[in-house]
Amino acid sequence: MEGVFTGGCQCGAVRFRAEKLGRPSICHCRMCQKAFGGFFGALVTADHAHLTWTRGQPTLFRSSAKVKRGFCQKCGTPLSYHAGEGIELAIGAFDHPELLEPQVQVNHDKRLPWIDHLFEKPAVKTPEMEAFFASVVSNQHPDHDTAVWPPEED
Repeated sequence: MEGVFTGGCQCGAVRFRAEKLGRPSICHCRMCQKAFGGFFGALVTADHAHLTWTRGQPTLFRSSAKVKRGFCQKCGTPLSYHAGEGIELAIGAFDHPELLEPQVQVNHDKRLPWIDHLFEKPAVKTPEMEAFFASVVSNQHPDHDTAVWPPEED
C-alpha cells in the first residue's frame, strides 16, 4: 500500500510515520493474543526504510527466541512485531485503522474456538451505556500528529 500512514500509542509518547505498507493480517497465536490483550493481533508489514518513529521509540520485549514486540513504555499500547529483519505494526495503533483491512489470517488453527461466531452475537445499546460513554472525557492522544503532547495547561 502506497501513501503516508501515521499512528502511535494511546498516550502520545510514541508516534510513527510509515509508507509502503505490505500485507495487513490478523494472527491468532497465543503470543499475539496475550501481547494485544485480545482475541488476536492485527498487524501490517512495514518497510524499515520507510518507517520513522517521529516521537519516542517503542520499548522492546523479547517474547520468544525469534520475536521482539514493541510497546509504549508509558501506557503499554502494543505497537510493533519484530522477527528477523522484518517489522509489522499494530493496525489498531494507526490513526486510520479503517484503511488497513486484514487480508489474511495467520495461525488460523490456533484461533479461539468461538471466534468464527463472534460477530453473530447481538449488539447491545442501552440509554445507561450511552449516557456513560457520552460523559467520558478522553485523555487519549488524538488520531493525528500534534506538535506538542500532552497539551500545555492553560
